[in-house]
Amino acid sequence: MHKALVIVPFALDAAGVANRKQQTKAVKLGPDIEFDFKPVTAGPTSFMSAPDWALMEMAIWEAGMNAQAEGYDAVVIDTMSDSGMAPLRAMLDIPVVSPGRTSMLFALMLGNRFGILAQWDKALVRYRKATAEYGLAAQCAAVDHFDEPPDFANLLGGKEDKVFPKMKAACERMMDKGAEVICLGSTTMHQAAEYLAKELPIPVINPGPLTYKLVETMIGLNLTHSKAAFPAPLVPKPEMVHAMLQAARASEKT
Repeated sequence: MHKALVIVPFALDAAGVANRKQQTKAVKLGPDIEFDFKPVTAGPTSFMSAPDWALMEMAIWEAGMNAQAEGYDAVVIDTMSDSGMAPLRAMLDIPVVSPGRTSMLFALMLGNRFGILAQWDKALVRYRKATAEYGLAAQCAAVDHFDEPPDFANLLGGKEDKVFPKMKAACERMMDKGAEVICLGSTTMHQAAEYLAKELPIPVINPGPLTYKLVETMIGLNLTHSKAAFPAPLVPKPEMVHAMLQAARASEKT
């Protein structure tokens, strides 16, 4: 049995983590792999600016750096920001997969230009930054939002009637701008994936389930990231990183 660690990017309680784990029901996986969901030790409360991004990078890195030693065969990062992916790939030999670049590149297997659905206007800068850094700005037809502040614990539960039509409208605006594939801009949107796939005439990529299937495929093909691209640190300091996050967790409780 293969095991993959899914890192939840916020310090959520059991109910919040369970909402994230519901994503596994949206994809057919083989019987020889299981996914363990683990929240970060401490991290940002929101995720809308550079200080938040820096905290999340450190939080996810700390949460996954021992995964290989703990017997996991792969790591999945449960955020479209790809936070922590690069340092984890530098420290681990097992596959480390995150849905941001994965979703965009997969979209280009299904169409020539894609759109990214954000939750609200405060998140737009993050997606524009990502497409530029990945060299995919020309293939991104549009980034649009449905004007709903994110709820990182409860997600979209209980708001379906209000929110789903707004999400569809935002996708249609992106289609008018040339989007041929829609990437959900957050794994927190997974509850709307089935609705949007039925309502829209173009493919909709649900990022979390895509990463689970990709991890299963990479394990089956005995593939992992290139150490030429992600070299190991000359002087790893995992104890320092763990101490920093434990101190941050203690400070949150005071």
